[in-house]
Amino acid sequence: MLDLGRTFLQSVERSPNALALVDGELALTYAQWHRLIVKVAEGLRALGLAQGDRLLVVLQNRWEMATLHWACQFAGVVIVPLNWRAKPEELEYCVTDAGVKAIVYEPVCAEAVAQSVAAQGLPRVGLDDAQGRTANFDTLMARGEPEAPNAGRTCANADDYSLILYTSGTTGKAKGVPRRHRHERAAALAHVAQNLYGHGERTLGVMPLYHTMGVRSLLSMALVDGLFVCVRRWNARFALDAIAQHKLTCLYLVPTLYHDLLADAAFASTDTSTVKKLGFAGAPMNDGLLKRLSAAFEPELFVNHYGSSEVYTFSIDQDATKKPGSAGRAGINTRLRVVRLEAHTPEDLAQAGEEGQIIADLLGDEAFEGYWNRPDANAKSLRDGWYFTGDTGFFDAQGDLYVSGRVDDMIISGGENISPVDIESVLSLHPAVDEVAVAGVKDERWGQRVVAFVKRREYVDADTLDAYCRTSNLVNFKRPREYVFVDDIPKSPVGKILRRKLSAGEYEPDRRGESHANHTETTKE
Repeated sequence: MLDLGRTFLQSVERSPNALALVDGELALTYAQWHRLIVKVAEGLRALGLAQGDRLLVVLQNRWEMATLHWACQFAGVVIVPLNWRAKPEELEYCVTDAGVKAIVYEPVCAEAVAQSVAAQGLPRVGLDDAQGRTANFDTLMARGEPEAPNAGRTCANADDYSLILYTSGTTGKAKGVPRRHRHERAAALAHVAQNLYGHGERTLGVMPLYHTMGVRSLLSMALVDGLFVCVRRWNARFALDAIAQHKLTCLYLVPTLYHDLLADAAFASTDTSTVKKLGFAGAPMNDGLLKRLSAAFEPELFVNHYGSSEVYTFSIDQDATKKPGSAGRAGINTRLRVVRLEAHTPEDLAQAGEEGQIIADLLGDEAFEGYWNRPDANAKSLRDGWYFTGDTGFFDAQGDLYVSGRVDDMIISGGENISPVDIESVLSLHPAVDEVAVAGVKDERWGQRVVAFVKRREYVDADTLDAYCRTSNLVNFKRPREYVFVDDIPKSPVGKILRRKLSAGEYEPDRRGESHANHTETTKE
């Protein structure tokens, strides 16, 4: 298999004059970008990084970040991209855990770098006059000698590590997910195939390049000689302008960002007709948003992609509106099973319709081989050649997969296992509901009670929503026993709902008309 450096060279050789990268006023063709990438790759070598060394990069989605990603592939350096919002202790942990040899960062995260003791002993390339740097990006490029004998030569092979992605670490320490060039290329090829990308596609580079979705957007565009338009920080109006200006053809976003696009006042007057393919991942999309997006874009393809950093693709559904909530079937590089919730082996299979834990075969081309320096995490998640995802779900009678949540998010109320996703899908269809998240809150009688946290589009009260649930197909024991109206639903930087914050009371109540409204029952019928 080709390594990623040679993969990029394919596009340079096929379409040297095709537009490859845009960031504000900067626009580069594949030939121009390649020359820049080569300079940066040589600059990394001049900085003292050798094949297999790790480089920590703490940047937003700017041209330097995309360029560094490709430069590392050419230089054989392992890129370790980190959330630019990382706290000093998180950055310190990753510097030490990954054993990085240098850091590239920008002003927004300069304080975190400055407070990391381990970082102070390393070369620090700072952009935009970032404080505490030992070199700047121009110096890095100037150190490169693109006319040197080996300039432009790829120093990696398909079995070398390409990057280490750090999971969010919402509980305990973050986990490093090392992925080889062949894993990354297979995942990018699958992304192209499963989203039916054609030559010259154009996409919005908004999903962060420290996240598997962002990396996949970057790599997949190179595979089809396409365009990657950088979005440094999410702004719906900027995104809409980029769609119209650059005639983007495909979007790959988390549901939250799609919600923001539709909610922006400029959406109705923006020409989005060039967008023919929609894809989403990172979190379930509720039925209400699915319908609104389908009507607004009228896409030729609407893909629900379910995956992870560890195994990029678990399953896909290429017609997300046909069976709302369905994650479809295993991707082209994947085998999936659903085992019982208490299962310890991959052979303890759940029955059709029975909720269990989703697992994936580690022999799949996109699958990682184990966590970085974390034998404890490997012992928990890797069993008999299968990856235990920690996600709950079930196969329906037709063999389609439904993802119901996380094992840790499962609400156990009165002895019943209750998935938040089922309830959210029903409530999302009410016209007054803008966003909704369901979580379990401690209850002396029931263990946990089901609480719906609702961000309203227009005024609605708890009794109205309860009556709505009663007339839906939601079984009685899953109905929320309490409604809390909030200003916003707390989410991670990549748009995942943070249910633990809701359960802990970390939210701002909606004080418009009433601070909150509750509907409580003392019995379950």
